[in-house]
Amino acid sequence: MSRIFTELQLPASSYQTISKPSSSDLEILLTDLPKEAQRPSSKANDSFQQSLGGEPSENTTGPTQISTLKASVIIATAASMTLMSSLLTGILTVGLPVMAKNIGLKENLLLWPASVHGLACGCTLLLSGSVGDVIGNRSLYLAGCGLLSAFTLGCGLAQTGIQLIIFRAISGVAMSLSLPSSVSIITTTFQAGQRRNIAFASLGASQPVGFSLGIVLGGVLIAGIGWRYGYYIVAALNVCILLVAIWQIPKDPRVAAGTITWTRLYYGVDWMGTALVSLSLGIFSYTLSTMTVSINELTKPANLALLILSLIFLVAFIFWIFRQEKLGRVAMIPPSLFKADASSAPCRARNFTTVCISVFLTWAVFNAFQYFTSLYFQRIQNLSALQASARFIPMVVAGALTNIATGLLVQRVKANVLCVFAAIISGIAPLLMALTKPNWSYWTVPFIAVGLIPVSADTLFTVSNLVITSTFPAKMHGLAGGVFNTISQIGMSVGLAVAAVVANAVTGSLADGGESTRDEKVVQAVLKGYRAAYWMSFAAGAVIVGLSWWGLRSIGKIGLKMD
Repeated sequence: MSRIFTELQLPASSYQTISKPSSSDLEILLTDLPKEAQRPSSKANDSFQQSLGGEPSENTTGPTQISTLKASVIIATAASMTLMSSLLTGILTVGLPVMAKNIGLKENLLLWPASVHGLACGCTLLLSGSVGDVIGNRSLYLAGCGLLSAFTLGCGLAQTGIQLIIFRAISGVAMSLSLPSSVSIITTTFQAGQRRNIAFASLGASQPVGFSLGIVLGGVLIAGIGWRYGYYIVAALNVCILLVAIWQIPKDPRVAAGTITWTRLYYGVDWMGTALVSLSLGIFSYTLSTMTVSINELTKPANLALLILSLIFLVAFIFWIFRQEKLGRVAMIPPSLFKADASSAPCRARNFTTVCISVFLTWAVFNAFQYFTSLYFQRIQNLSALQASARFIPMVVAGALTNIATGLLVQRVKANVLCVFAAIISGIAPLLMALTKPNWSYWTVPFIAVGLIPVSADTLFTVSNLVITSTFPAKMHGLAGGVFNTISQIGMSVGLAVAAVVANAVTGSLADGGESTRDEKVVQAVLKGYRAAYWMSFAAGAVIVGLSWWGLRSIGKIGLKMD
């Protein structure tokens, strides 16, 4: 399953970490600014890269003396936010059909509570990383934890579908505040060594553990006292995490020294770039939601105008980041990441572009499969949420085994071969679900499909991080890793939205005359819509296979131990 700002646990000599230290680059850069606050020089992006996960310099170390108990508390606190986010994802995955019925969520907005969270998180992830480097990561982490507590409770109290969508969107922003800052807390608290490795291992493990707990908890609560209590429980846990964080997380030394100023906040963040890309993706997602009612909605003047406006904002964003980099200012996504130069590794641009496109498509397929399969179990096979949750357990087990296998194979098998075989294996999953019939046993097809789907995502996560560390200089690792994680979040959101458009377009054309969701004609129409979404996912998987073979052909074996 997807990982966010985690670190690969390979031998220390075999890789450079992708982590987020407490960078002092921007602080040094802006210390000499005159009072009229001139803009930062071309080194601004180096600081921005550090804010998103660059390797700490040699003199950036954590405390030399820290008790084992306090270290354990800090590690648990830093990993808890990822755990809570994944737990909520698990609850939503199995509980969405029941939740939609209880709060009257319209059919065309059914998947929005899931997609809007990733969209909001992805659009603000890079921004949050740079803001944290400017104002201090402890403050950013506490803000994210507090916001998530409040709006998780809001999700539990939501009375309408629109309220749930809004609260989920703000929860996504809250997670974007906490994820990069949690990595920084680890790198600034612990020196390189066993404790830091344990901390990052805990951070990486928190996501699959949280998702599996959410799947089980969601099924149990829905079968018992109700889905709202899942959000109440997580909100209460978040408050506890917030209190522990206030008590235990060390203060940022820059805050204590009083070096943070409004000048740094203004010039150290690409506010315009963030606004442009957020508006573009937000409007585009809204347009897709209108199309889930009927594909003909796109022909309406208002929706057509919004789609054009979304494209205008996207083009403006591209021009803006090129301009920012040309002037030596901070750019949200510096175009130089995707360009080769004399100093770059061979085929770096092609490798990174391939990784980004593959990540986008892989997480789009994975997220769409996850939610449509939950809907299939509950709406087509009429299973309970608890029964549906039990059917996702093979996904968690397969994800864990894939991580172990990839760690063993990545130094022995070429990267493109590894990614191609993983993509083929996961590509079979939507194909099987497109062909399965509701009266077939779970063990004949769905069990296999659920077990195969995480293979590509988990393999690509490992390979992508190693590609980044092997093709980019150390100072660019953080920024490249930040872009990688942002694209995965946006891919999950857009993929789910597009799959919903395809499914509802097919369903809408076949379901005329059905009176209820259990009307046989409607059920068959919904099933054909789900199958269309699976076929689309299968096609995307085929693209991933070809792209991985061609785009990564020059990499060879990665993660080899360096003497």
